[in-house]
Amino acid sequence: MSRTLVVGVDAGGTSTRCVVAALDGTVVGRGRAGGANKNSSGGRLAETLGAALGPALSTVDADAVALGVLGAAGAAGRGGPVFRAAATEAWARAGLGGEVVTVTDLEVAFAAGTAAPAGTLLIAGTGAVAVRFAGGVPVHRADGYGWLLGDEGSAVWIGVHALRAVLAALDGRGEPSALVEPACAWLGVAPPADWSRAAREECAQGVLAEGFARQPAELGQFAREVSAIADGGDEVAERICHAAADRLLNTLSTVEPPPGAPVVLGGSVLLSPGPVAREVREGISAGLGIEPREAVDGAAGAAALAIARLTGEPVPADVHKRLTGSG
Repeated sequence: MSRTLVVGVDAGGTSTRCVVAALDGTVVGRGRAGGANKNSSGGRLAETLGAALGPALSTVDADAVALGVLGAAGAAGRGGPVFRAAATEAWARAGLGGEVVTVTDLEVAFAAGTAAPAGTLLIAGTGAVAVRFAGGVPVHRADGYGWLLGDEGSAVWIGVHALRAVLAALDGRGEPSALVEPACAWLGVAPPADWSRAAREECAQGVLAEGFARQPAELGQFAREVSAIADGGDEVAERICHAAADRLLNTLSTVEPPPGAPVVLGGSVLLSPGPVAREVREGISAGLGIEPREAVDGAAGAAALAIARLTGEPVPADVHKRLTGSG
């Protein structure tokens, strides 16, 4: 049997998604599993990848798969060998005999938004990073340094700055803000019964305790509420969102986007309606004279990379659009 199918996998921290597609971009199978933690053992990663591959391959002949591209945040640097071993193991367990290739989540996201070999990717989700691509390869990266040392403008950055503003409002260092009660509700803390010093101090201690009880990535969940409050006219939330957009645009400009080349946006902050996404899009349009594209389906982006590798040619625009849904 001729091998006429490819597999694309986007292994993220929250979920792992798989696409099986024909060379014309028609999707013939999809699968989804839990997050693929780059710090897990190779065996655990292999199980997660296999759980996504299984449903996607359930209605196709595995012998027809010629090649697979699997992307993950842990596929670069020191995590590369671990992810490569897990991908190879999962591939074999799934009964696949074609070639398996591992790449980073950045390459997958860029390919999800465009078939062009050159351009720029800006992601703002749990983390934030900008990458310039040339010849399909990352050549300049800015930020992506994690919540403690970087990721400026990310959901976690927004959530942390909002909680700082809440504490400042409660202890008197900052101005009153509509962020206080929603933050208390989100954290499960009773808001101040009145605006007395004692009541505000009690609330601040509750916010502090519940905030530190959460993993840093969880704090990014509050970013959506911050955006809504900013759109409602709260000046404190507006300033936080404006600062987030400003930092993201600065990160993007740092990697020097090629004139006229596509800019691909990814991550919940930039793909969801809200003031940060609006301001970033407006900044790109005004500064670069182009409308940004969206990386909606990372697994489809990985499948696009697989088609290009298999055929040895750039993916045609109509094939890319059919596969990824990117206009």
